[in-house]
Amino acid sequence: MAHLPFTAADLPAARQFAGTLARSLSFLTEVDGGETTVSAEDAQGVRHRVFCDLPLDAGRRCVRRVDHDGACAPRQRR
Repeated sequence: MAHLPFTAADLPAARQFAGTLARSLSFLTEVDGGETTVSAEDAQGVRHRVFCDLPLDAGRRCVRRVDHDGACAPRQRR
């Protein structure tokens, strides 16, 4: 687990930043981007998920943002 302090104007901006960072590191097998969360500095026990991450067929997970509209979508295989 790693914590990376940064500033953001609001929760959507924090989720956007963290999601972009997680996706940019997705080439590393050690990184589980689906578990990415953000929290306020003074409320670190209250975590807000960035990705949906619901289980799908064949052991895959949804890679769309949390609270997305429409159906879940799996990561495309490389």
